[in-house]
Amino acid sequence: MVFDEAQTIQDIGIILKAFIDTYPEVQVIATGSSSFDLANKINEPLTGRAFEFTLFPLSLDEIRMAFPDISMKQLNEYLRLGTYPAIVGEADRMIREDLLKNLTTNYLYKDIYTFESIRNPRIFEDLVRLLALQACSLVSVNELSQTLGISRMTVEKYIRLLEQSYVVKVVRSFSRNPRTEIKKAFKVFFYDNGIRNAVIDKLADISDRDDQGVLFENFFVAERLKRASLRDARLGVMFWRSRQGAEIDVIEESEDMISAFECKWNTDITKVRPPAQFMKSYPNAQFHIVTPKILLHSMEDVVSRG
Repeated sequence: MVFDEAQTIQDIGIILKAFIDTYPEVQVIATGSSSFDLANKINEPLTGRAFEFTLFPLSLDEIRMAFPDISMKQLNEYLRLGTYPAIVGEADRMIREDLLKNLTTNYLYKDIYTFESIRNPRIFEDLVRLLALQACSLVSVNELSQTLGISRMTVEKYIRLLEQSYVVKVVRSFSRNPRTEIKKAFKVFFYDNGIRNAVIDKLADISDRDDQGVLFENFFVAERLKRASLRDARLGVMFWRSRQGAEIDVIEESEDMISAFECKWNTDITKVRPPAQFMKSYPNAQFHIVTPKILLHSMEDVVSRG
């Protein structure tokens, strides 16, 4: 028995509990695009009775199940239009773009507007555009507050809603030495590149863009978030930055293991080395360089540079 868009059904948690208790032999699936509202309605009544799964846009590993040999041309399209299933499965370029625009316009904020009190939707959408333009960069809540003419509290609330609805992911900085490393800073990444590009109305081919590095880094971070969700929920995805400005794109920490990843779109990777300060502070960390070619082949073959 499947309940689609379950968050729209009044008293859905109580209904599901009664159904499961009455028909224990029946498997029940409840889906909802509004994760925060659905969770609020079902978690308490279904304690001990339910498993929760998060469905992200397709990962490269999932896409490989249908297209084993992903080409650079295909990867460029994923960087440009994202990896929602309907878009990945559509062969026609114009239809792919129309699907993305429709998804962004009609569905992206629907649940937020329905279930949350957004007094000024225009300001909310302006915030999303600013975050899209600042993807992969340090975010200043004060700067966003001043630019939009709203309070810090409202900015933080809106970003939290975007996280809860799986539009963006806030990634914090990694630090064990507050004196030399930034501790409280954060970046915002989009779970889907296509959504990010549609929000700023920038769907040009990758070869004609000046934000190739941003798109590649955002795509890679989203891949790591999907991987952590499916394989090892204990992995923390972060970034590292020193007070002098040295930076590493992605840090993953699991128990005593630290893995660092640096994304390079078109750089000679033989010349790339990890920041000396980072390796001095974390001599046992594994440092990896990620390029489009490496990502296409397999993350198991990431080039390491000690």
